[in-house]
Amino acid sequence: MAEHAKFRYRSLDEVKEDISKLGVIIPISQDLEILKKTISMGDKIIPNSLGIHPMEGCDGTVEGKPDELTYRRYERFARGGAGLLWFEATAVVEEGRANPRQIYICPENKEDFKKLLDQALAAAREDFGHDYRPYTVVQLTHSGRYSRPTGKPAPIIATRNPYLGRDIPEDYPLITDQELERLEDKFVEAAVLAKEVGFDAVDIKACHGYLNSELLSAFTREGKYGGSFENRTRFLLNIVDKIKDGIGEGLDIAVRMNAYDAVPYPYGWGVDKDDFLKPDLTEPIKLVNILYDKGVRLVNISTGNPYYNPHVGRPYDLGYYIPPEHPLEGTARMLDIIRQIQQSCPDMVIMATGFSWLREFAPFIAAGGIQEGWFTIAGFGRQAFAYPDFAKDIITKGAMDSRKSCIACSKCSEIMRDRGKAGCVIKDAKIYAPIYIEGRKGKPEINRNRVAYHV
Repeated sequence: MAEHAKFRYRSLDEVKEDISKLGVIIPISQDLEILKKTISMGDKIIPNSLGIHPMEGCDGTVEGKPDELTYRRYERFARGGAGLLWFEATAVVEEGRANPRQIYICPENKEDFKKLLDQALAAAREDFGHDYRPYTVVQLTHSGRYSRPTGKPAPIIATRNPYLGRDIPEDYPLITDQELERLEDKFVEAAVLAKEVGFDAVDIKACHGYLNSELLSAFTREGKYGGSFENRTRFLLNIVDKIKDGIGEGLDIAVRMNAYDAVPYPYGWGVDKDDFLKPDLTEPIKLVNILYDKGVRLVNISTGNPYYNPHVGRPYDLGYYIPPEHPLEGTARMLDIIRQIQQSCPDMVIMATGFSWLREFAPFIAAGGIQEGWFTIAGFGRQAFAYPDFAKDIITKGAMDSRKSCIACSKCSEIMRDRGKAGCVIKDAKIYAPIYIEGRKGKPEINRNRVAYHV
């Protein structure tokens, strides 16, 4: 691995030069027309090949309803022109909320979610025409070991993990099989509400170390939700089956899934048993193909854990530590993982991750990946916070504006860790800079100069 370096590129040729020096493979095409390609999802259409990842704002009401900044964010996303809007992590039970402001779908909040969706779709029609409709997914989640419904840690764990559970006592109770069975039904109830609200799809979140993701790596758990591949995927697949059986037509099912945790075996999913720095995609590929056989047609691939090794899933310039690799190496690893999964299940719509660090050069990598069959949709996360109209600029102007781009400074993540409302501190400074400054008060300065693999 090469030394970490900050983004200093002034041209695509300079990016290509570093890709060559590092000996990595990253697809590039300067023909951006392919990003305008529409995608069929049954009887629905995704109007282009650009999407926005689920980006949690931590700005709902204490009851879990969308609040002022939530409405603002999704109106901006909708006006931004991305064909797929993936609404943020939405709790299915009160105790599974990651923070007191996480939005929570329940009967009492259903009309508020309908208002959120309707206002976003109306904004899209206003800017792009009466017949324009982005494809909408809402991410259903249980935060598991990262649950903090009242602001204080209240972890609900499926396994004991010495890497992710350093602050959790060894005798802390595990969620029982019976509780997991009941929780499956809570996901179904939330999916019913999502259909009534009008979302095109629900995402059964299985990434970033949250409960469903943790179960995929539950090699050491006893009982029917741990040990074997069949047991570790049971929770996710049961939810898919129950939604299919309970709802039938009219609601698609998607999964945002970690393909590589980068945590040592037997505590990480998608890792080589002898060297966790190497992905082993045998099980993730098997799971994606099972999901396809069950009727799932949209999978969003991610890697790493934002609480433990954030550089694995989101290369950055500044963070909690200096990663022991060049960001282009991380980007190449992520895209190659996605390529292998897409090529193992070519008819699955795969949404890719890992573009924001590339700033204004991201569209060329997005176009190259789609053109070469590495993935179907290019998804942007942090970039959407900073530059919500990135897709409109790519499609109408053939370029992104470097002055509007995310600079991968990690401050949107720091706001979340400081229990504030998340957004771009740099490009949306009027709202989020004061929140960031207030959240940092009384906190120790972050040591950003430590070279490490994890927090």
